[in-house]
Amino acid sequence: MGRKPVHGSSFKAKVALAAARGDKTLGELARRFGIHPTQISAWKRQLLERSSELFEDGRRRKSALGPSEQELYEEIGRLKVELDWLKKKVAQLD
Repeated sequence: MGRKPVHGSSFKAKVALAAARGDKTLGELARRFGIHPTQISAWKRQLLERSSELFEDGRRRKSALGPSEQELYEEIGRLKVELDWLKKKVAQLD
């Protein structure tokens, strides 16, 4: 069995946009791009479902991913202070 061709994101976007325009049938687009009509439909559906992500506020998206780099450095600093304090207390007990 032959390998399936791997298409890059720019090619997929080009095909999906052509399908979204609606000026050509899926059959015409399939012949033009050499892609099965079902695949074109799937890429078009993805484009339409996820297009709103292009306009999301990037600042909000970063905070949803987890703590910022600055927050992590602050936590490292607090933990180092706590560790130094604990080492000092253990040394006093010996």
